[in-house]
Amino acid sequence: MKTAFALSLAQANCEKGGVSDIFSLEMSDTQLVKRMLSGLGRVNGKKWSNPFEEFTNEDHENMANAIGHYEKWDINIHDEPTQTVYDIRSKIKESFKEHPDKKHLVIIDYLQLISSVGKFERKDLEIGHISGMLKKIAREFNVPVIALSQLSRGVEQRQDKRPMMSDIRESGSIEQDADVISFLYRDDYYNKDSENPGITEIILGKQRNGPVGTVQTLFRKEYGQFLNLSRQLEAKMEAELIG
Repeated sequence: MKTAFALSLAQANCEKGGVSDIFSLEMSDTQLVKRMLSGLGRVNGKKWSNPFEEFTNEDHENMANAIGHYEKWDINIHDEPTQTVYDIRSKIKESFKEHPDKKHLVIIDYLQLISSVGKFERKDLEIGHISGMLKKIAREFNVPVIALSQLSRGVEQRQDKRPMMSDIRESGSIEQDADVISFLYRDDYYNKDSENPGITEIILGKQRNGPVGTVQTLFRKEYGQFLNLSRQLEAKMEAELIG
């Protein structure tokens, strides 16, 4: 779900005319593009396993429109499985040279998979070095850098499974370097009988220059898409009134 959320941020930036650079160390560019096209075209992502048989005529039409929309974006997916912070910086620099006057956004999926340069006695020291370098990159280029992170298994053992700061793996340096730390929580992920299926909490655990708190959004898993919850409720109420 966190990858889907990051992709939604990248798409929103592109919709406003910006440039999004996605460094995907776990998934291929093809996988990410399929996810984005599913959301744009409202086509169930599971159908990609056999599109020639699963896609309906409507799906093909929606997908053609989605591809046309996607091709207008300035979005770069760097999916090499081994990338160091120096590789990432180099590609960001190239992106700025190509589009110097546009708003840039950098997404890294995910932090713990970035290859380190040098040897470290402990994993937390290695992650601390990488986190600090990403902070320097953000300041050097004045660009938002969104780095996804793994959570520890501790969250699975609690009754309340909403993530906390201490759940971030090798969290010390990450918590210190980050200006903003957000978590995602969806009750129906853990509770199949949830009364709020799809409702996702965006938990703002840290904001250096602002308040913290929680907002809710709607996650359509079949499309890998996040939607404005208030707008969906308004549309539902209007449909019920008309009906």
